[in-house]
Amino acid sequence: MILADFSDKSAINTWYVVNDDVMGGRSDATLKQQDNYMIFKGEISLDNNGGFSSIRSDFKARDISSYSTVVIELKGDGKTYQFRAKTSRYDRQSYVSYVETNGEWQTISINLADLYPVFRGYRMRMANFDGKLLEEIGILFGNKKAEAFELQIKSIILK
Repeated sequence: MILADFSDKSAINTWYVVNDDVMGGRSDATLKQQDNYMIFKGEISLDNNGGFSSIRSDFKARDISSYSTVVIELKGDGKTYQFRAKTSRYDRQSYVSYVETNGEWQTISINLADLYPVFRGYRMRMANFDGKLLEEIGILFGNKKAEAFELQIKSIILK
């Protein structure tokens, strides 16, 4: 199941940025289509207890029970990002996994059952992702440092 394929230039239209300004922070980021990939880049600021930037795409709930893995084709800047999934966009928790980038194009595979629940940076005492429904995916960057970041994404697919 294709969740995002940025060789389709209209795919970026379903994504949006959520920065720490939702809680008073001053981080800033943008999304841009470039050839066959999307660029998520910005500056993290620690001012006003900020320190994160994220992108999200939400959609009508999809039954994903026949899939076990999310596969992301990306090129990072050598920094660590967080893949995030939600069974409902109204849930407080996101189910997450960390993605290490190496500055080259990579194909990252994440077992859906390994996604664990987090709310505002804290792990919750709940079961891991059950792999039944999916209504939102995203990428978050924030490692408690004021710095620039850039992540290029070609595709996000369920297998």
